[in-house]
Amino acid sequence: MTWLSGSALAQQKIATVDMRKLFDGYWKTKQAETALNDRKAELDKEDRGFVDNLQRTRDEYQKLLDSAADQAISADERDKRKQAAADKYTEIKDSQTAIVQFERQAQATLGAQTQRMRSDILKEIQAAVTTKAKAAGYTIVVDSTADTVNQTPFLLYTDGQNDLTAAVLAQLNAGAPIDLNKPSDLVVPPLTITTNSL
Repeated sequence: MTWLSGSALAQQKIATVDMRKLFDGYWKTKQAETALNDRKAELDKEDRGFVDNLQRTRDEYQKLLDSAADQAISADERDKRKQAAADKYTEIKDSQTAIVQFERQAQATLGAQTQRMRSDILKEIQAAVTTKAKAAGYTIVVDSTADTVNQTPFLLYTDGQNDLTAAVLAQLNAGAPIDLNKPSDLVVPPLTITTNSL
């Protein structure tokens, strides 16, 4: 039995890949990050518009309150202005609620889009690894950067001789558009959508 298991183990041909390098170096990852950053910028701009509008409404509310306290006008006119201020206050509350809902929805939308893009890219990488491993006769491919549930390295040692990372990355990036192969000086800041102190 020991001889059989030793023989079966000897027949296994094991390779490694660095999944972090594959994911980060794949041109479609950069393309997906650009699309996500563009979407984040759009949502951030829309959010700033809502916040600016809220501030204008607050300013109008304050002016209405000040004018409602003016003793130089009739009591009837003061009551009208107080009512206008109360209506404006309701508008402020509605705007605050709308902003919170928008920000929540924006975060959920971006989270779902990020997860979908990540999943699609990982499937493509896995398919490329499988193709390269089968062509080279490997029976097992291990992610050299994986961790166990105890946050310790899964792979404790490799001499790097059977590492397929460079070959797989070259295969993945073979079809990259020319403009994505050159480095970009453009740095897009991260999304700054946060729940405002309302």
